[in-house]
Amino acid sequence: MQKYVSLNQNKDFKRLYYKGKSVQKAVLVVYAMKNRAGVCRVGITTGKKIGNAVERNRSRRIIRAAFQNVFNSGCVRGNWDLVFVARTRTKFKKSTQLEPIMLAMLKELKVAESEE
Repeated sequence: MQKYVSLNQNKDFKRLYYKGKSVQKAVLVVYAMKNRAGVCRVGITTGKKIGNAVERNRSRRIIRAAFQNVFNSGCVRGNWDLVFVARTRTKFKKSTQLEPIMLAMLKELKVAESEE
């Protein structure tokens, strides 16, 4: 089974923001870029516009759970750096509602392949 690692260096986030490809939806923004690390690396950001700390942490948990399910389904292949940015509507969704949206966004960026 494939693994993924957390992105935690500010320079990696900035590199994705400026050079990566992005897709925006009402509930989520995704930045993606190929890497040479040999594993998929994922970062999640939530700004203060989302709400207080409880709401920001909930948004992160929802995004993490949705990505875990998408990743375990085997659709995400290759070495990618991904940054998910929560939006104000994210905290009102459940991870099961976010999964198809996230999968569609990853397919649009050509990070995910369709299941067959």
